[in-house]
Amino acid sequence: MTFFGVMRLPRSVLFGAGQRKAIGAIAAQIGNRALICTDARFGSDSELRNIVANLTQCGVTTEVFDQTPPEVPLESIDGCVKQAAAFSPRLVIGIGGGSCMDMAKVVALLLTHGGGVRDYYGEFKVPGPTLPVIAVPTTSGTGSEVTPVAVIGDTERNLKVGIASPYLIAHAAVCDPELTLGCPPSLTATCGADALTHAIEAFTAGPRQADPLLPLQNVFVGKNALSDHFASLAISSIWTSLRCAYNNGSDVEARERMMLGALAAGCAFGVAGTALAHALQYPIGAATHTPHGVGVATLLPYVMEFNRPSCVKAFADIARLIQVGDAKSSEEELSYRAVDAVASLFESVGIPRTLRDLGLPADQQMWTAERGFAVTRLVKNNPREADLSAMQAITKAAFSGNRTSLRHA
Repeated sequence: MTFFGVMRLPRSVLFGAGQRKAIGAIAAQIGNRALICTDARFGSDSELRNIVANLTQCGVTTEVFDQTPPEVPLESIDGCVKQAAAFSPRLVIGIGGGSCMDMAKVVALLLTHGGGVRDYYGEFKVPGPTLPVIAVPTTSGTGSEVTPVAVIGDTERNLKVGIASPYLIAHAAVCDPELTLGCPPSLTATCGADALTHAIEAFTAGPRQADPLLPLQNVFVGKNALSDHFASLAISSIWTSLRCAYNNGSDVEARERMMLGALAAGCAFGVAGTALAHALQYPIGAATHTPHGVGVATLLPYVMEFNRPSCVKAFADIARLIQVGDAKSSEEELSYRAVDAVASLFESVGIPRTLRDLGLPADQQMWTAERGFAVTRLVKNNPREADLSAMQAITKAAFSGNRTSLRHA
């Protein structure tokens, strides 16, 4: 890798306990009418009432849409846009997990530029700036608060689809770990495993030639010096906190490290990109109706096993970050240990070990590989070249649980 780096981030990122109390002041600097996109769970939470009161105190009138479903199906976006159009917001605030923040991004896009969601599938389809978005995560997972991506569910096509554009990056991100204290263990595990997958795929993304036009022609530019900095912070932060937060949800320090890790992972993959675990999760998520984080985490050890020959040094660096192996271990040995350690961590927090356990029907393995291979923007970002037969080998191994079969792929 040449010494090359790219960063695209919100204008401001606030991190720390109590930072949610700044939302009203930030919003007031932008406009006096705010649409809030959240879900039914947070919509009935006293914290939302406190945030609305804070906005009101700062002179901002609010309209709350609290029916954001998981995975953001197209129909839900249409409903939110119709409600918002009558309100005429000057900004949009996404509060919740990744789905709520993605809803806010897409609604801001449609309110600004019109058309239908499908008009913007893929990269660089957004023609210009959108209504400003303030992103407020209540889980430590997707990193959507800082990324240029929104993922939605196209139920008619039975697919999850991404919209990727620097114009989707939030105006501001407010990351308050106290908002995650109520996350149950299963959600903590799913979100944390998602964030670790982001970090590892960003840290091992295929590097590209340092062409000055690269970031102007690609949303994801591959492994680089700046993304590596954030990916390393994410890996070490999540590794030391995921199991603790899963076992004890009131562990404030673990919650802080988890949110820092998820935020850093978002900073990393927002420019470096993700790879095969995410490409394959698109069809798997549609087929199994399981959360995004569960799917990518189930796949990651198998994708790492496939990629390991092309990532020996990077995997060895990960092993050192998470402190497995010792000074006498060779890089080859450390690279194997990194894969084993990730698989063991995920198993310890209840992530399914196989695609069979996840609920993928046996007769959909080929379909999964074919649909995953079609997500070319992520396939091309993988550190090891992958053709359709490679995707089939990964899917087969992940379905059966035979990870070592990939050592000969």
